[in-house]
Amino acid sequence: MRVEQIAVFLENKSGRLAEITSIIAAENVNIRALSVADTADFGILRLIVDDVEKAKDILKSNGFTVGITNVLAVEVADQVGGLATVLKSIEQAGLNVEYMYAFVNKSSENAVLIFRFEDMDKAIDSLQKEGYKLLSGAQICSL
Repeated sequence: MRVEQIAVFLENKSGRLAEITSIIAAENVNIRALSVADTADFGILRLIVDDVEKAKDILKSNGFTVGITNVLAVEVADQVGGLATVLKSIEQAGLNVEYMYAFVNKSSENAVLIFRFEDMDKAIDSLQKEGYKLLSGAQICSL
């Protein structure tokens, strides 16, 4: 249930994010989720897309430094406390969250939380034992 995520390193300057998304769009690759983290000098753009290899190749051929990492996509109820509940389960399992981001497909249905854990295998086991639904990359792209 691991999901492949693209990480793109980019200079922290005006227009870079627009450039990347335009390059991807021109090749008909659909972005399903994203997160941007930045410092004064550079940023990390994390993307879940419908064609990981194509996006990686396109971005590399345009001079971007690109990596692929695995993350977990956890479906939770889109309601007050949905995030708190899953984070409590993660805390009780002794898991360390390296980073996370989220998206909602339709309000009042389910939200999807994207997690990168220090120990991915332990996270998969713990979350499944707690009854959380882990989504595949294909399932995310079909939302």
